[in-house]
Amino acid sequence: MDRNTIIGILLIGAIFIGFSYFNNQKLKKAYDKEIIVADSLFQAKDYETARNSYRKALSYRPNVPYPREKIQEINQITGIPIASSDTLQQEIPEEQKPEEISVSRTVAGILSPEDRQNMYGLFAGAVVGEKEFYTLENNLIKVNLSTLGGRVYSAELKNYTTFDSLPLILFDGDSTVFGFKFFTWDNKPIETNNLYFLPGADAKSMVADNSPRSVSMRLQVEPYKYIEYVYTLEPNSYMVDLDINLVGMKDIFSDNLNSLDLNWEIFLPQQEKGRQNENKYTSIKYKYYQDDVDGFREMSSKDLEENEITTKVRWLAFKDQFFSSVIIADNYFLNAWVQSQKLPDSPKYLRHFRSEMGIPFEGKDHEIINLRFYFGPNHYNTLRKYDLDLEELVSMGKSIIRWINQFAIIPVFTWLNKSINNYGIIILLLTLIIKMVLFPLTYKSFLSQAKMKVLKPQVDEINANFPKKEDAMKKQKATMALYKRAGVSPMGGCLPMLLQMPILFAMFRFFPTSIELRQEGFLWAHDLSTYDSILDLPFNIPMYGDHVSLFTLLMTISTIVTMKINSPATGGSSQMPGMKGMMYMMPIMFMLILNNFSAGLTYYYFLANLITFGQNMISKRFVNEEEILKKLQENKKKPAKKSKWQHRLEAAAKQKGYRPPKKK
Repeated sequence: MDRNTIIGILLIGAIFIGFSYFNNQKLKKAYDKEIIVADSLFQAKDYETARNSYRKALSYRPNVPYPREKIQEINQITGIPIASSDTLQQEIPEEQKPEEISVSRTVAGILSPEDRQNMYGLFAGAVVGEKEFYTLENNLIKVNLSTLGGRVYSAELKNYTTFDSLPLILFDGDSTVFGFKFFTWDNKPIETNNLYFLPGADAKSMVADNSPRSVSMRLQVEPYKYIEYVYTLEPNSYMVDLDINLVGMKDIFSDNLNSLDLNWEIFLPQQEKGRQNENKYTSIKYKYYQDDVDGFREMSSKDLEENEITTKVRWLAFKDQFFSSVIIADNYFLNAWVQSQKLPDSPKYLRHFRSEMGIPFEGKDHEIINLRFYFGPNHYNTLRKYDLDLEELVSMGKSIIRWINQFAIIPVFTWLNKSINNYGIIILLLTLIIKMVLFPLTYKSFLSQAKMKVLKPQVDEINANFPKKEDAMKKQKATMALYKRAGVSPMGGCLPMLLQMPILFAMFRFFPTSIELRQEGFLWAHDLSTYDSILDLPFNIPMYGDHVSLFTLLMTISTIVTMKINSPATGGSSQMPGMKGMMYMMPIMFMLILNNFSAGLTYYYFLANLITFGQNMISKRFVNEEEILKKLQENKKKPAKKSKWQHRLEAAAKQKGYRPPKKK
């Protein structure tokens, strides 16, 4: 290695070390700050809030034993077993139910009435209660409401199942958190998620079949002073309205309170067979008030991400590959804090999502906060109907890639789906339509390759005239002069192919996140939204995986064959002998990468290769190489055309009195 290379490597290493140090210091400061808060809460015997703070500190520095030891100490004091959320880095047994691995939200079993009064003040009466469940459902969704916290305990989508044919539940269990955090006028820290609400419902199960149905949950403080959640579900809707009534609470809250903190967190379960692929499209998204949608980058390799949003937010979503749980403000949230943590050691859960949102409070005797939940699929046309930019939850790429999907691919796909139920046939027809539209570019590329082919003997002659390496520039100049005289551009075959690249990238984004393909089979593929495995391997190959996808193999073979047949026979390969090997390495690399991707995607690429091959065979029947050579020879005899730029230069030179020398 030369000196510059060594210096470059050292600089890259220094940057990497510096970034790691900076990131570690940032996490350490956040950890230290949270530990101070947690220790103070522990000393004040506010064990539940202290537990949450220790959990937050643990998320910053998972390998530090102190917060986990303090959580275990709290669990021993309160008589509660260790929970999954307290042991994020430990493996969660798959057979356990969410109720068995969750954190209990009450310490009533070990606190005396006097202690409860000292810790919770006016809310002491809500510390003790009976956890009951009430069901609100329609033809699409079923939500269970718990009196503990008055929250949505679980959300089930009726028309969908998991990859192993179980009911598809977006989240459930006591590990879910939803509620307000605030201080009372006498400085008591309150979390409504830990308190019991009084239900107001005629029956424990209510079905919105012909008309909307509602269930209320009330946290009673004093007569005519309460916090009430009213959940309403309409028929044939994925939206659950949540009206929060704050009655007489201005005297209960601390003075000068102008906002309430709403805390929402869930453990997101795995729903699809391809865990790795599902994790790539799992993220937190949010929409700024009257502005664009933003969020954590999909396909991120970070295990822990968080963001402090200091501006107004319209909605916030916990999304995975095909489904989302979204909280929507009819007005706006003042601000928000979000955190996403991967759970690689859990066989059941993908992520732990957390959020805290600020809700405006005007200090009135009676205030209503209007919110909505969306519990449903990431289906473009369904989300678009709500006119909230929720369709941005569907991963379709950015800029031109998204426009192609939004205004071309999805409309055509939807139109075909109206009359055809077999998605393998739909993909075939979609591919044919795309290739027909792109055929002029394909034909132009083929014609350019044919021109390069007929000029190959003359290019070989030029190469023979300049065999020495030091004559490389002369050889290149002579070759380019030949192309110019013949009227051939060496980029003529590449440019049409380059113009087709946005379509290929659009398909790369469309198929893996198209919920229409989910659990739809075709030929040997049982589910076009994930990989098709014809052979499960007893070992894992890095990048490739532990299975063999037949569509990916067919795609790779067809790509190599098409490249070999259609590759232009020019002198370029002799000038750059390594390029030919690189050309055939690319399909192999794509095979390694796409083996875990959607079978619908690799099936599309396979079909595209076959159709391109057929189009080239048809083009070959209409392209006469002798006629092309004859025309190129005629072009060489014509005087070279000057560009407008050359004409301007010559005109400017004549004005200054310059005359170009005459040719002898």
